[in-house]
Amino acid sequence: MAAVRSSPRLVGIDVARCLALVGMMATHILPGDVGGEVTVVQQLAGGRASALFAVLAGLSLVLVAGRPVLRGRDWWAFQAGTAVRALLVGAVGLWLGGLGTNIAVILACYAVLFVVAAPFVALPTRWLALAAGVSALAGPPLSLLLRRELPPTSYAVPSFDSLSEPAALLRELTLTGYYPVATWLPYLLVGMVLGRLDLRSAATALRVAAAGLVAVVVAWVVADAHLERDGVRRALVETFDVAGWSGNLDDSLTHGLYGVVPTGSWSWLMVRAPHSGAWLDLVMTTGSACLVLGLCLLLGRLAPPLVGRALGVLFGAGALTLTLYTLHVVLRQEGWWDGDAPTDFVGQVGLVLVIGAVVRVFEVRGPLEALVGRAASGTRRAVGRRGGGSGPGSGPGSGPGSVGGPR
Repeated sequence: MAAVRSSPRLVGIDVARCLALVGMMATHILPGDVGGEVTVVQQLAGGRASALFAVLAGLSLVLVAGRPVLRGRDWWAFQAGTAVRALLVGAVGLWLGGLGTNIAVILACYAVLFVVAAPFVALPTRWLALAAGVSALAGPPLSLLLRRELPPTSYAVPSFDSLSEPAALLRELTLTGYYPVATWLPYLLVGMVLGRLDLRSAATALRVAAAGLVAVVVAWVVADAHLERDGVRRALVETFDVAGWSGNLDDSLTHGLYGVVPTGSWSWLMVRAPHSGAWLDLVMTTGSACLVLGLCLLLGRLAPPLVGRALGVLFGAGALTLTLYTLHVVLRQEGWWDGDAPTDFVGQVGLVLVIGAVVRVFEVRGPLEALVGRAASGTRRAVGRRGGGSGPGSGPGSGPGSVGGPR
């Protein structure tokens, strides 16, 4: 399978990143339920925006790698660069987590996911796809089993204060938190598989979108059929001992959970509730990510050159999602821009779109993307030189848009 070349940027990827950023902002700003009813915005973006970001993060790892498969010294150099990237992204995440915004900041988890996923660049594509499937199958039941013996989640957002209890922080990041690695690794591995496809091909984009649509439909139908089986609803209600209960099972599942399912029944593995980490949640949100990405790639591929350039400017925010996500969280501090009215959402979206358009027009990088990208690529080159490796430079995913935000 052909690897995506480092440059120029694929407009479709930036469009997908921008849509994920806007979706995340919608779930942070707009109410998730009104009058006891789950809003359309929550149903569309809840859980799906963050899954799209995670899939794109995995795709970015392949773009950064520069070649489909890395071995030897090049592999070690890539691991070193990724470790530096993870350290800086994680530090930003811990700082944001201490701002008290009530946003479940995802960046600390991303840092761990980068380190865990990076070694998989050594695998041929077929084995990488197998690893993605195995992790998706094994992660949810393993999480359920292990969490039966662990303290429940604290629902605390990781911050620098969390470093005083490293064991608890590691447990939250890997198993019990909002974005546990045990059930989020499949997103990055699927993204890495996608990154090895010929994403400049309209046929490839169409196949990715079609596969995503099939996954969404299958997950939806199977999950709803599972709920109608004898005793399933009662088992779910009786064992619902985590945050997210609204007084009604259907509304609670539609709105979504907070990272993990309860451990009292195996039936939880077959729900499609967003942010549950259940099997069908993974299938549905991965499918929706593939559907959006495929359609965005198709749009970028089929658009005339002038329209393509206009799309690049309009969705330029997708090239600096780390910077803009950080700005968004900072603005959501109490007393800053923390309102939850539609005008607040429109205003913040307008702000990030304008910043993204300016950055794209002047062809500069976001400040955090530049910092993280230079530190990571510099480390990679240094390690590669010591071993005589080629150490390919950073691609378009090395800084701009390589990480994003939750929900």
